[in-house]
Formats: sequence, C-alpha cells, structure tokens
Amino acid sequence: MPADLAVIGLGPYGLPLAQAAVAAGIHTVGYATGPEAGSLSPAELRRMHSTGFRPGTDPALLGRVRTAVICAPTPRGADGGLDLGQVEGAARTLAERLRPHTTVILESPVLPGTTEEFLLPLLEKGSGLRAGRDFHLAYSPSRVDPGNRDHTPANTPKVIGGLTPACTESAAAFYGRLTDKVVRARGLREAETVQLLETNFRHVNIALVNEMAVLCHELGVDLWDVIRCAETKPFGFEPFRPGPGVGGHGVPQDLTGHATRTLRIVELAQQVNHRMPRYVVQRAATLLNEHGKSARGARVLLLGITYKADLADLQGTPAQEIAIRLMELGASVSYHDPYVSAWSVLDRPVPRADSLYEAATDADLTILLQQHRTYDLQGLSVKAQLLLDTRGATPTGAAHRL
Repeated sequence: MPADLAVIGLGPYGLPLAQAAVAAGIHTVGYATGPEAGSLSPAELRRMHSTGFRPGTDPALLGRVRTAVICAPTPRGADGGLDLGQVEGAARTLAERLRPHTTVILESPVLPGTTEEFLLPLLEKGSGLRAGRDFHLAYSPSRVDPGNRDHTPANTPKVIGGLTPACTESAAAFYGRLTDKVVRARGLREAETVQLLETNFRHVNIALVNEMAVLCHELGVDLWDVIRCAETKPFGFEPFRPGPGVGGHGVPQDLTGHATRTLRIVELAQQVNHRMPRYVVQRAATLLNEHGKSARGARVLLLGITYKADLADLQGTPAQEIAIRLMELGASVSYHDPYVSAWSVLDRPVPRADSLYEAATDADLTILLQQHRTYDLQGLSVKAQLLLDTRGATPTGAAHRL
C-alpha cells in the first residue's frame, strides 16, 4: 500500500518526525540507514505501530511515497568535519527508486551548500530525473529537543528552503500538515545556515557560562545565584547553565574548509566545552584532597551519565571522558542511572549501583552529572559523604557546586 511519507533515518531526528507525522494522520513508513537506537520508548513505538507506522529496511518502500525526508545522522568524522556517509547511502538508495513529482527534503545537520552540491547530484544521477523540474528538493533544519514536552513538532515553527520557489511551496505544504507555522527561507543555503546558527548559538553560550563557572569558583562567587538574578532581565539575555560538558547530536561547526574564514568564536567555544570534563575531574581530585583523601583508590560514584536529563541517550556524554580520567588517576568508578542498565568505558564494564543511597553512603565522592527527575537531591545530599554538583541542582549549601 503506498504511503504519504517515508522517513529515512530512524535516529534522533527521524523518529520524532515520524511520530509527529503519524499523530497528524499521515501514512508513514520508516527506513533505517544504520544502527539507530532512536529516541522513542518501546511504548511510543507500539502506539505508532497501532496507527500503521512500519519501520523497516526494505528499499522498495521508498518508491511508493509522495514525500521522502532524509534524517540520517551526520556525526563528527575523523577529520573533525561532518560525516555524510549515511546521508550519501540514503540518497543513493532513494535515487534508485525516486519517482517524478516526489518531494525530497533533507533534515540532517549539514553545512551550507550540502543539499545542492552533494545531495542533488546523487539524486539526479541515480534517478535520471532533474531536481526542480521532475522532483522537488528542499532543506529544513531539524528542531528536535528530546524530552521537551513544551515544544513539540506541532507548536515549533518549521523553516523551509527549496531549490526553486515551487520546491519551497511543496515542502511547505507537507510541513503545514505537521506544525502551526511554516517559515520560508530564501533558498537552500539560507535554510541550511539557520541550522548552523542555531547549533552554534547553543554551544557558544554554553561555553560562556562554562568559562563563567571556572571564573566564579576562583572568585568565590555563586554562579547559579548570578544566573538566577540575570534571567529576570526581560530583554537582551537568555539563561544558559554550565555543566560537565556538552553532549547530544548537534555538532558545532566553524566552517573550516568551507569558507574563506572560520567562525573563530565557535572554534574557541569548542575548546572551552571540551575542557570541562577535565575541569570536573580536577575539582573532584581537589575536593578529595581537601578532605584528606587521594584520588588513587577513592571510590567515586557518577550520578546520571546520559547527555540530557530524563533520557537514555549517551551520545557525546561527558561522563565517558570523566570516567576515563578518574580511572587514570587510580579511582574506583561506579555509576547510577535509572535509564542506563549497563555501561562500558574503554571496553571495560563500569559497575552499576543498584541502591542509590547505599552507593552514595559508601562512595568517597559522588559526582552529580545529570539531574534526572527521579533523583531526590535533598536526600542524596544528606546521604553522600562528599557531593560535587555539576548542575547546580542541589539546595544551596548542600553540596560543592561546579
């Protein structure tokens, strides 16, 4: 049976799109481009199945749809740039089955120019069709915030930029079925650059507060109180909060090799954020020393190891580097996380604590890396021998804050 939509790539960008499409009554099929854990729970997937959604790996599904959206991941490659391997694979598979009048939309995070210079030739060569004449081609930056219940695909404006005005309108007509507002960019590159700006905005501002966290600790200033006061300003300020590092799927880009100049502030932000796991370990070692203990042989409990609260996603989590550096210092590391049943670092399984309070009582140092809603931080601060809070989530005076 033909479907209205094929979502190609069932990872952090594709599954939420498929979920929104199914909720809007759009007959949707999914096509996996690689080993994708996804961001939806088994219960949510079961509900989608009940409405007709079918994820699979049969390429024939792609030849019977009106709209195909490529949501393949683009992780950072060995050279530091975006790895377009899964996008290329998706494009080649789709091209062999592409029919006239299909609308093809790319949602994967890419650099400006990728849709026209990389995706378009693959689709045209593989299909024998011409973009803008035989099929529509557009780009729309993915705006997924995993776990955010306030901002859903239905109430988050969708930016669209097409190869031609007709391409833009075709993509806008599709997304108009999913969201309350569609914003038309001037073209493909403008829409791609929206994604670049939004991702870099997050990383640069997190870097700023991470630098402020280090400075405020040296000055004896409570940064979280500073942020609490600053966010009352009704204009010209948006609150960001420091942490042990920046995880997630959005990779910051400084345009190296793609423009006559780089975004130096983004490059600096990456350096700042990449230093945070090392800084957390330095603070941990200092705290242990101040309490008469050495990092070597210390029992350290990592609390919350996912990259974001209340999710099971470990993509880019700073907990990985923190655990490695603690082990290099000779610490005995364990972890507790209600969303992660097993965790390995350097191919070695990390012991998982079954009882949070018992583990915190036994540990020489507990480091709060992620404040899952299930955690009773007041009770934890009482039970823990020594608590380092990297999220500013514990009551004032109940723990040592980052």
